[in-house]
Amino acid sequence: MEKLSSPPSTHGSSTEKDRVSRVEDTNIDVEKLTVPVYNAHVDTSGVNERKLLRKVDIALIPWLSFLYLLSFLDRTSIGNAKLYGLEHDLGINDTQYGLALTIFFFSYSIFEVPSNVFLKRLRPSVWLSLLMLLWGVMMTVQGLVHNYGGLLGMRWMLGLFEAGLFPGVNYYLSCWYKRSEFGIRAAVFFSAATVSGAFGGLLAAAISKMGGVGGKPAWAWIFILEGLLTVVAGVASFWIIQDFPDTAKFLSEPERTVIIRRLQDDDQFSAAGEKLKWKYIWQSLLDWKTWLGMLLYMGSDGPLYAFSLFLPSIIKELGYTATPANLLTVPVYTLACIMTCLVGFVADRRGQRGYLNIFNCCIGAAGYIILIASRNAALSYFGVFLAACGIYPNIPNTIAWMSNNVEGSYKRSVTLAMVISFGNINGAVSSNVYRGKDQPWYTLGHGIVLMYIGIGLLCSVLMLFLLKQENARRDRGERDEVIEGVNDNSEESASLAEKNGKFATVEDAKRQKGDHWSGYRYTL
Repeated sequence: MEKLSSPPSTHGSSTEKDRVSRVEDTNIDVEKLTVPVYNAHVDTSGVNERKLLRKVDIALIPWLSFLYLLSFLDRTSIGNAKLYGLEHDLGINDTQYGLALTIFFFSYSIFEVPSNVFLKRLRPSVWLSLLMLLWGVMMTVQGLVHNYGGLLGMRWMLGLFEAGLFPGVNYYLSCWYKRSEFGIRAAVFFSAATVSGAFGGLLAAAISKMGGVGGKPAWAWIFILEGLLTVVAGVASFWIIQDFPDTAKFLSEPERTVIIRRLQDDDQFSAAGEKLKWKYIWQSLLDWKTWLGMLLYMGSDGPLYAFSLFLPSIIKELGYTATPANLLTVPVYTLACIMTCLVGFVADRRGQRGYLNIFNCCIGAAGYIILIASRNAALSYFGVFLAACGIYPNIPNTIAWMSNNVEGSYKRSVTLAMVISFGNINGAVSSNVYRGKDQPWYTLGHGIVLMYIGIGLLCSVLMLFLLKQENARRDRGERDEVIEGVNDNSEESASLAEKNGKFATVEDAKRQKGDHWSGYRYTL
C-alpha cells in the first residue's frame, strides 16, 4: 500500500511537496493531497519575511513581557512586604500568612481555562487589558487592608484577575510564530518573571523608605504603588496590545497573509481561523499529552512559586537583614534570566525541548540537594543560584514543548490553560512548605521542592519516550488515514478507514484530526 505520511523534519513539521511527489506519476487526484493557498488573490512578493518577523517581535514581545513583569511582581511582592512588618501590623501568624499565599492559587487556577476560551472568542486587546486593569485595582486595595480577612479577600481577587495573562499570552504567541520560533519568544516573555524578582527586591528596598508617609507602613506602600503602576499599564494596553494575525491592524493585508501562510506551512492548520466547537475542547480533554503535560508542568511550577515567594526569607535567615536580603536576590534572578533566554534560543535551534527539560531538572535538583545538605551560608547561597538556573528555564521550555505538540487553535488554548492551571494550583502547596519553625535551613521545604523536581524529571523522560514511539508509528504508516480517490481502493483501506478515519481531502483530515493527523510529527 502507498504510504501517505510525510517524513519528519527537524522541528516536527511536514510538507505537502513530499506527499505530492510520491504520487505524481500515478492516476491519483493530486488536488486532494494539497491544501488551498490562504488569500490566493493577495500578492505577497513585496513582503520581506525577516523584516516582517522583526516587526511582529517589536509589536508584541516588549510590551507583553512588561505586563508579565508587573503580574509576577504583584503576586510575589507579598514576600518582600513580609520583611517590612506585614504580619505584625495585620496581627497574623506564620500559618495565616501561608494561607494568604495559598488562596491566591485557587482562584488563579480555576479561571485559567475559561479565560483562554474568552481570549479566543474576544479580542486580546480588550480581554487582556481588562484583566490588567482589574487586578491593578485589587493590588492597590491590598495596600489598604487592616485585617486578615481583608488580605484574604484581596489575594483571592488578585488571583482571579491575574489568571488569564500567562496562559493567554503563551497561547496568543503560539498563534503568531512557527513552532521553531516560539521557544525563544516564550522564554523572553517569561524572563520578565526573573527580572521582576530582581526588580522587586530593588523596588521594595526603595519603597520601604516611604514607611510612615500618609500614616501607611512600608509594606502597604509596596502594594499601593505597584498596583497603581499596573492600573496605568492596563489602560495603555487597550491601544498597545495587538489582536490575532488575521485581524491585526498594524499589519497590511499582504503581511497578514504571509504570517498565516507560514504558520500553515508549519502544520498549524487552524491559523486562518477556527470556529468554536465542543469537539475541540473534548479533543484536549481526551489527549494523553494534556494529562501528562499537567504533571510535567507541575514539576516546574511548584518549585517556581516556592522559590520566588520565599527567596528573600531564605536569604534573610542566612544572616542578613531585610534590605540586604532583598538586594541579594538580584544577582540570582539576573543569572536565571540569562539561562532562561539561552535555553529558549538553543531549544528553537535544535528542537530538543525534552532533552533540555531533563538537563534543567538535573541542575535544579543539584541546587536543592546542596540546600538540604548545607549548613554554610555561602554554600547555600551558591545552591540558590543552581536552583534558579534549573527552575526558571523549564517553565517556558515546557510550555513551548506542549504548544509545539498540540494543533488546533481551540484545542491548544484549552490544553495550555489546563497544563498551566494545574501547575499553578501546586503553588497552593509550595507556598506552605517553608514553615517558620524550620528556619533557618528549611530542610522540609527544600525536600518537598526536590520531590517536585523529581516528578518533572520523570514526566519529561516519559513524555519524550511516548512522543518518539508515536512518531515511529506514523513513519511506519500505522496512523495513515484513507483519502477518497487517493488510497481508498487498496485491500487495507477498509481497516485503515475504521481505525484512522476516512476524509474527502488531506485538508479535511488536518482540520478534523489536528496533531493526530498522520503527517504531523511531534517535537522531541
